[in-house]
Amino acid sequence: MIRDMLREPIAEFLGVAILVIFGCGVNCSVLLSSAPGISSYPKGDYLAGCFGWAIGLCLGVWVAGGVSPAHINPAVTLAMATWRGFAWKKVPVSFIFAQLLGGFVGAALVYGTYFHAIDTFEGGVGIRTLRTAGLFSAYSIGYMTNVSAFFTELLATAILVLVIVALTNTNNTAPPAPFPLAIFIVMLGIGVSLGMQTGFAMNPARDFGPRLLTAAVGYPGTVFSFRHQYWLWNGIIAPIVGAQLAVALYDIFLCQEEDSLVLKKL
Repeated sequence: MIRDMLREPIAEFLGVAILVIFGCGVNCSVLLSSAPGISSYPKGDYLAGCFGWAIGLCLGVWVAGGVSPAHINPAVTLAMATWRGFAWKKVPVSFIFAQLLGGFVGAALVYGTYFHAIDTFEGGVGIRTLRTAGLFSAYSIGYMTNVSAFFTELLATAILVLVIVALTNTNNTAPPAPFPLAIFIVMLGIGVSLGMQTGFAMNPARDFGPRLLTAAVGYPGTVFSFRHQYWLWNGIIAPIVGAQLAVALYDIFLCQEEDSLVLKKL
């Protein structure tokens, strides 16, 4: 009985953890290897980072998908509860808490793997600055305004969720590819086309879980105060709003009535 109750939360936990291990891991590999004393040559570039995050999301969905709906993203969970009849009683603990915990633990495992390299990159044992905090959570480029950063994260999340609802619409003709592979393609596309300026968080668990980890291991309070609580507006609110808008747009204009809880009530 207890095992049955834990299967979905653990699947969501593992899905996010895998996403973060691959994503934050490739961030560390690319940036830290560029510093003298760590590697004889850089181990990758921005494109490698996009591939790492896309692979992580693909594999996370693959691992979780046989047990849970494989949301592995609180913004997706909330959108599915709002528009698709997903049980609200599962949202706070079984899904969102499990997802956030997965992000924290995934980031902790990456940090434990790379903390010596971080010490070297930062210039001393225990020195922690925003230079390496961005390995774990998303921070915007300096020239971006807060509004522009918010819009970028909203747009990227909306595209991701629009593809998800299109792929899972039972009355649409699904493309001849496994769902995780399609997710890999859209994540890679978002990364290379929209991700450069804000780090394409698109997922409160992927951003907030690792951000909590950075605070726990000694990074300064600026991980939360950066750009007037960037973590809240762009790491949490923008993805949630983007996901809601994506499903609303799809349901109003493209969805069959059988697939939409809202359309059934109209």
